[in-house]
Amino acid sequence: MILSFQNILVLAPHTDDGELGCGGTISKLIANGRKVTYVAFSTAAESVPEGLPKDILKTEVKKATAKLGISSENLIILDYPVRKLNFNRQEILEDLIKLRKNNYDLVLIPSLHDIHQDHSTVATEAVRAFKNVSILGYELIWNNLSFNTTCFVGLDKADVEHKVLALKEYQSQSHRVYMKDEFIFSLATTRGVQIGKAYAEAFEVVRLML
Repeated sequence: MILSFQNILVLAPHTDDGELGCGGTISKLIANGRKVTYVAFSTAAESVPEGLPKDILKTEVKKATAKLGISSENLIILDYPVRKLNFNRQEILEDLIKLRKNNYDLVLIPSLHDIHQDHSTVATEAVRAFKNVSILGYELIWNNLSFNTTCFVGLDKADVEHKVLALKEYQSQSHRVYMKDEFIFSLATTRGVQIGKAYAEAFEVVRLML
């Protein structure tokens, strides 16, 4: 089913959100010749650990998305301030409306149940902007108050490995538990068990056009 989509847009409130939420699915789509565009709304310069360059996440997202096979021309990096995306809601909506001209047939967003204010803003505005497009919400379990596993994408081991390799590029975030190899493989295995596959990623169905 996922391979029925040809032109996919991934919306990441912060650099690394897209890789964490749907990196394996991105790998699968690109390996099968699909076009994937990745938009990061904030490089979170204000949250970079002390002693590191403030623009390090801009460098890291370029390397990480390349590991998944996303070409540089399909990576869009915006510069909204971290934790303040809700103050820029209208500008973000306008950015998304401009992207509609590219005729995406699938948009991947944070869950509508994600409690982080930046994630919630991007998810809500994406639903407004892409009213006539299939939308799936990806899983970031540390931010999800609840999550409806209403869609699964089965993955090969190589897809999970590509996700791990992509996340390793975020050296500035390597201290976070959810960046660890063990966590990535454990969650992929758990979701795989639910559908009788070795590995999977889970999504919420926001809107599905058949």
